[in-house]
Amino acid sequence: MKIGIEGQRLYRKKKHGMDMVALELIKNLQKLDTKNEYVVFVKPDEDNNCIPSAPNFKIVELAGGPYPTWEQLALPKAAKNEGCDILHCTSNTGPIRSEVPLITILHDIIYLESISIFKKAGTWYQKLGNMYRRWVVPPVVKKSLRVSTVSNFEKERIKSFMGLGDNLVAIYNGVGKHFQKIDDEQLLQEAKRKYNLPDKFLFFLGNTDPKKNTPNVLKAFADFNNDSTVKYKLVMLDYEESALQTILKDIGHPELREDIFLTGYVVNTDLPAIINQCEVFLYPSLRESFGIPILEGMACGVPVITSNTSSMPEVAGGAAELVDPLKPEEITAAINRILGDEKLYNSLVEKGMERAKQFSWEKIAGDYLNLYQEVYNEIKG
Repeated sequence: MKIGIEGQRLYRKKKHGMDMVALELIKNLQKLDTKNEYVVFVKPDEDNNCIPSAPNFKIVELAGGPYPTWEQLALPKAAKNEGCDILHCTSNTGPIRSEVPLITILHDIIYLESISIFKKAGTWYQKLGNMYRRWVVPPVVKKSLRVSTVSNFEKERIKSFMGLGDNLVAIYNGVGKHFQKIDDEQLLQEAKRKYNLPDKFLFFLGNTDPKKNTPNVLKAFADFNNDSTVKYKLVMLDYEESALQTILKDIGHPELREDIFLTGYVVNTDLPAIINQCEVFLYPSLRESFGIPILEGMACGVPVITSNTSSMPEVAGGAAELVDPLKPEEITAAINRILGDEKLYNSLVEKGMERAKQFSWEKIAGDYLNLYQEVYNEIKG
């Protein structure tokens, strides 16, 4: 069979969650499957060597204009012209009119639950993206022969909103093998110099998306540092200075700026060396469909604080400190518990490393290969 894989944004330099899932899926399918043919559809950009070459994998670059026109016009036409039996759309959306049968990864339906273009939080880019998804996703899901999502929690949410049945499956995400405990001191020091890391710091993987809960995390960190005899810094990735200043002003802690280190964008391969050097990994989001960073922190041997909401307890599996993300005092208390109790600290590290081992991209690739075959058999009767 010939499988088309949508990877529109894989060539962009700054990759994020859904991009990394698609990239890991492709890399592991290359290792696992030498029999079937694959066509990966990407939009031209600067990181055009990120997908390894393989004899049965063809890369097709499609210009096609902005995201909507690329997805709705260029992609389905190219998939048909390439003779694909199945088109696997990996990024929450897909073409409404596709002559090639669809499998769609619906990572989440957060945009259908609460986020409105009229709300203050979030950038206009995020709000317009949510508008597009609200319009596209329902018909695409209805048309897809299979819809996969990333956790049992999200599967139940999608069922309740869209009434899907047996064509909806849950396939967990994985964690990259490069996320591990690092003992190479030279490698750690290189990362410290490259990203100007402080000596003692907490790590927060947040962004401007309202669900990342940045204001409450910053409130919690301010309260923690005010009461702590040992002063820590907070390291944040790829966050704009103006956005940070606005939040600090809004929460009444402009003085906190001197304790926050912004690294700028960090390539995924550098991330483990940063995580390895933090004292605690903070990931108390308001809502996640999965939460890969939870596993990345665990795999690096760092205690993780995450939320008691949505999919996060499911992914953490009892190996993280769970908090109510809407209560900064709970985040502060969890930090104090972990740093003040060596036994708890070591227990979370040990449990976390074991938990992370249960999620591999090889298994996910195998699950999708089985799904492709199942759908192909149905098509061919």
